[in-house]
Order: sequence, then structure tokens, then C-alpha cells
Amino acid sequence: MAMQTGDYVAIMGPSGSGKSTLMNLLGCLDRPTSGSYYLASDDVSQLSDDRLAEVRSRQIGFVFQQFNLLSRATAFQNVELPLIYAGLHGTRERALAALEQVGLGDRAHHRPRELSGGEHQRVAIARALVNNPSIILADEPTGNLDTRTGEEILEVFDALNADGITVIMVTHDADVASHCKRTVNLVDGEVVSDVTNARRTSNGEES
Repeated sequence: MAMQTGDYVAIMGPSGSGKSTLMNLLGCLDRPTSGSYYLASDDVSQLSDDRLAEVRSRQIGFVFQQFNLLSRATAFQNVELPLIYAGLHGTRERALAALEQVGLGDRAHHRPRELSGGEHQRVAIARALVNNPSIILADEPTGNLDTRTGEEILEVFDALNADGITVIMVTHDADVASHCKRTVNLVDGEVVSDVTNARRTSNGEES
């Protein structure tokens, strides 16, 4: 299976089909037991643990269903944290810019208890974006959100992909998958289909 720069892919399948395993492999969290995984021109399955950690911090952003925000930290501090871990400079400006990118510039100094569920996920997306990754991996990013808020979050992913970021998301929801350019279906660890989706037009119709 190949994914191109700028792809927008939904990964679907029943529980136990291998979706989480595939995401862990794509995110360089696990190593394949056989075969190879090329990210750009690097066979990452052959990289050292330190090099894999560098790939994750520089090229891949993660968004989770549970948000995983630090409850005592502000939105700004949650977003800034990956930059601090990476030992980068200019962290304040980059963290604020990432929050602006997801429409939360005015909520930077609010803590999670002061934010809605949709705002929690926007903070999580900003945190994933702050290192300027080429790939965003999202695991059920709308799973804890109501339908309207979920649509707003999907519009954020749509915009990120339109800006050239590769977005790969696990979902059980066909409506979520319909936002993507491709849907890959897994069964028992095997890809059983890989289809191009009809694209929505600005008025909500498919083309």
C-alpha cells in the first residue's frame, strides 16, 4: 500500500482488523516484523530508536480521540510542550501561530476545564501541527464529539489537507470517511479495498 504526499486517507475496518497496528507502524511507534516501510526516501523500519524519535517529532503529528491534554496547563502550554521537548527556540510564537491556525488564538490562556470538547480537539490538533509535520495521524478524532462539533473538526482537517499536509485517520464512521480522498478497508490485518471517494463540493454535494 502506498500513500502520496498530500493524500487524505480514511482507514476503516471492524474491531481487531489491524487499524491501530497500522497507525502505530505509520507513526513509527512500532516496527514491522517483516517487509519495509518507506517514509519519503527513508526505510524507517531500519532506523535506530533515536532516529525514529526524531522522525516522529519532526515529520509526524498525532491527534487522539481522548485529546490527551494536560489538565493544569493552558492551551498555549499544551501546544508549546512538543517544541520544548524538541529543544527548539521561538516556541511562544510557533505555539500561538498553531492555535491561530485552528481558530483558538483567543483561547490560548484557558485551561482544558474552561474549553468545550471541540476546543479540546482543536488544541490537540494545534499541538500536532506545532512542529510543522508533513503528516497528521488522527485516531477517531471525532469519536468523543457531537455531530455538529465533529463536522467543525473535520473542516479543520479538510483545510490542513488543502494546505498540503497528508492526513490519515482511523474512523468507524462512513460520514467521517467521506471527507477523505481515499478509504482503505482492513479485515484481519489485510487491506481488502482501497477506493477513491467522491469529493464534496462547496454546497455539500458529491462530485
